Amino acid sequence: MIFVGDDWAEAHHDVYVCDEAGVKLAARRLPEGIEGMAKLHDLVATHAGEPGDVVVGIETDRGLWVNALVEAGYVVYAINPKAASRYRDRHTLSGAKSDPGDAKMLAELVRTDRHNHRQVAGDTALAEGIKILARAHQSLVWERTRATNRLRSSLREYFPAALDTFAELADRDTLVVLAAAATPSEATKLTPGKIRTLLRRAGRQRNVETRADTIAAGLRSDALRAPSAVEAAHGATTRSSVAILAELNTQIKTPAAELADHFEQHPDSDFYLSLPGVGVVLGARALGEFGDDPNRYADAKSRKNYAGTSPITRASGTRSVVLARYVRNDRLADALDQWAFSSITSSPGARAFYDRRRAAGDSHHKALRALGNRWVGILHGCLDHRVRYDENIAWGHRIDTDLKEIAQAA
Repeated sequence: MIFVGDDWAEAHHDVYVCDEAGVKLAARRLPEGIEGMAKLHDLVATHAGEPGDVVVGIETDRGLWVNALVEAGYVVYAINPKAASRYRDRHTLSGAKSDPGDAKMLAELVRTDRHNHRQVAGDTALAEGIKILARAHQSLVWERTRATNRLRSSLREYFPAALDTFAELADRDTLVVLAAAATPSEATKLTPGKIRTLLRRAGRQRNVETRADTIAAGLRSDALRAPSAVEAAHGATTRSSVAILAELNTQIKTPAAELADHFEQHPDSDFYLSLPGVGVVLGARALGEFGDDPNRYADAKSRKNYAGTSPITRASGTRSVVLARYVRNDRLADALDQWAFSSITSSPGARAFYDRRRAAGDSHHKALRALGNRWVGILHGCLDHRVRYDENIAWGHRIDTDLKEIAQAA
């Protein structure tokens, strides 16, 4: 068996090869792409008989290069950059760093400590496609939120009446009206008739007249005014923000449709959709981030640790502190938080669990984290046993516990 450390960059890869005793066998700088991969195959073939005898350590788990390593049959470990940085300190205290040195460090890491790290997951191509689409959709939603916050900040500076009139700045009614009247001066010239025309053009079909009258009255309300030059400058930036938000609304629909199509093709989608609070978007996000490799998580605890929902304990001497995990997959954490919140209204068991945590003194978000942790365990059970969600099985033991506590109190 041989061990390969691969320190990757945009244009090249520094590789270091050693045997089981740590003896250096080779060290090269290889180009990116087909040429580099062919040279790597030739290099390891001179020292290993089978692809399975080659163990590779690299600080990423995705990309064409990693896919090629996995497809070649090598055993590939994706090393967290933070873990690699800590391991580097075991070899040098001076702070010195180089690409060839990092390649050697990665080779030594997988030679001695690979049992403490995770192999690159063997997810299917469909799951990888779902993850790509889910992340693209989520990034667009986050970008829309940022653009909305920028617009809100700008309107607060010169057009507070717009903030009082429109509750949702990214809504189609808001955008079409602000595109036509981006300043208080322009808004005073908008008649209810013109606003009705704008609303119908944006797609509104119901309550058009009532909504138009409400908007006209709100935009004409008395408020402090900025100097005309300042107002005009703000108006120009508002029109740009409105155009960006309108385009984002359009573009968000494209990956959402593709995401639904890919997700519904996956054999695990039924198990995700059977869970309370999970729709197509949240289910696709969770599936994409968790992956579908059946051997990736040894048990429910492993899945919870990856999700970042399980707490961590810091203990030293007589002091012990339990903390939430903040170093985690933010995309998965966001999906689980929304899932937990949505499940409160659709699952009696989840509602009771949340209420118990709140009654015990947990804040809203702490209770949601605990509920999300519970949902990850339930999801693992559904996927592991290949069964759809059942409310009684998921929460029945909790009900029995509550009845015992009530009986004891009585």
